[in-house]
Amino acid sequence: MKFGCCINMIASGEDKIGAEHIGLIKQAGYDYLEMPLAEITQLSDSAFEDLLCMVQENGLPCEACNNLFPASVRLTGQSADSSTIQAYLERAIPRAAALGAKVVVFGSGGAKRLPDGFDHQQGWEQVVAVTKTVCTIAAAHGITIAIEPLRKPECNIINSFAEGVQLAQAVNLENCRVLVDFYHLTYENEDLQSLLTYGPAYLRHVHFANPAIGTGLPRIYPDDPAEWNYAPFAQALEQIGYQHRVSVEAYCHQDLAVQAAKTLQTMKRIFAQTNA
Repeated sequence: MKFGCCINMIASGEDKIGAEHIGLIKQAGYDYLEMPLAEITQLSDSAFEDLLCMVQENGLPCEACNNLFPASVRLTGQSADSSTIQAYLERAIPRAAALGAKVVVFGSGGAKRLPDGFDHQQGWEQVVAVTKTVCTIAAAHGITIAIEPLRKPECNIINSFAEGVQLAQAVNLENCRVLVDFYHLTYENEDLQSLLTYGPAYLRHVHFANPAIGTGLPRIYPDDPAEWNYAPFAQALEQIGYQHRVSVEAYCHQDLAVQAAKTLQTMKRIFAQTNA
């Protein structure tokens, strides 16, 4: 099992990528970076080359990308346009590959959300078609697409691991798999049975955070294995033999240099890892 960090969640720069913290995340001991593809795709060619050099010089690989689509690229509804989606992907996916990403996360709630009053079945068919397009382009670059179910306030379609699996089954491509995000799963009060049933075949990536539900804070960096009931989730991953990546995707409200290192050790304890 590898442990990584979604650096867009701690970004302080105007580009909202978080590259200014790559050195700190490496020093904290993480195995890889997870970087936001929508923001990276918006960079000019020269700015992207600078980012690529920064990643290479720091020596911490970018093995995953989140934020596949910006909200401005509509995937559902009457305004969804297949040529716009295709053109965007033909710019985005090669950049993910150039960075070294093995997994690209497809949550993109803003882009995927069904417009008010739009037919759900038609929206579902649009999401299936888009996901097939994404996976076909990604396959040419050796990239797996991990469908991310999101909590209902963020998106009104694909809200559970079971629904993510249903989408992967409809797409029926080898590089179409599913992500489980502990924050979204907890918010939706989703039980672990679907994860136990379908996880061995479909789970390919994990996002992790202290959900902090009821505290008035957004999801935050885990601080202690005892602060939340993490054990059933960790046990489920162990039961299905999960050995892929786990990325902390959360906001940091303390000194990042201290908290990033502490969170990494906390995750290793939660998932009973002695070595990254």
